[in-house]
Amino acid sequence: MINRRHILVGGAAAVAMPAYLRKAWAQSPEVELKLHHFLGPKAPAHSQMLEPWAQRIMEQSDGRIKIELYPAMSLGGAPPQLFRQVAEGVVDIVWTVNGYTPGLFPRSEVFELPTVFTNDITATNLAMRDVFEEHLAEDFADVEVLFMHVHAGQGLQMANKLVRSPADANGLKLRVPGPTGNAVVEALGATPVTMPVPDLPQALSTSGVDGALIPWEIIPPLQLFESTQYQIEGPDQNRFGTTTFQVSMNKARWEGLPDDLKQVFTDNSGEDWLREVADIWRNADDFGINMAKENGNEHVVLTEDEMAAFNDALSPVVDRWVGEQSGFDGAQIVEAARNAIAARKP
Repeated sequence: MINRRHILVGGAAAVAMPAYLRKAWAQSPEVELKLHHFLGPKAPAHSQMLEPWAQRIMEQSDGRIKIELYPAMSLGGAPPQLFRQVAEGVVDIVWTVNGYTPGLFPRSEVFELPTVFTNDITATNLAMRDVFEEHLAEDFADVEVLFMHVHAGQGLQMANKLVRSPADANGLKLRVPGPTGNAVVEALGATPVTMPVPDLPQALSTSGVDGALIPWEIIPPLQLFESTQYQIEGPDQNRFGTTTFQVSMNKARWEGLPDDLKQVFTDNSGEDWLREVADIWRNADDFGINMAKENGNEHVVLTEDEMAAFNDALSPVVDRWVGEQSGFDGAQIVEAARNAIAARKP
């Protein structure tokens, strides 16, 4: 009887096992992707943008897609290597600064230029999407761009030097995020110093730089109020240009996805999402400047006349950028970018 009972139980288990396994397989991700980026897990870009986006992708694919996030370059390499990592398939997706790899994305630089970008994150995000296929796509042939965005714009964060005019910046060393930042700083008579943002606190503390072109949202994760005294911007949150970012997937990985899963990414990377991204970065920027003020820093808002003096000094940056382009019509893209931003403003 004991043996017979064991046989019956074992037989029932054998019959049930395939159904159990089928259920387990259905719950396992069909596609697992690694997303690599350069900021820490407490940065708003990670916790408020990339994590929720990855979660939505998983939920709306009914668990068929799982995106594992790897912040702070935890898969190795340095921030300027992120684009190569995704293009070569070392990782599946990256979030990175376009300007970390100078020369690869000249067309999208137009949206970083001072007087082209002023202060409207939403309009700029949508404008980049609007002109992408006609004017930007050629620079991204090696990857599938899921979405691009900007941050709130480059403010001046200074260790101990108050800058209220272009002349005040003359001779200073200022951290820049990429090529367009170089041109801005040089137009002010300062020396640009290129470095990934995680290196900034030490550079400020050791006088490696006098200040930086960078938004306020980075203040909390890097505790920049400890190494700066002044945060400087124009009226109505006007800034001195901005930075473009991309979230891109390896081309072969993208092409290997079934159409319905591609659609999940498309549905979660469109206009509604870009508006939400703009709000995330604006709110993070507001949070950052409030933290700086609470810790004794001075938030300097330039007058209209002071900002006009900066814009006069920086307007040649656009002309210089146009003149440096040889593979495409820079003036045409500047006009397209300005028109697209204007069309998206409320």
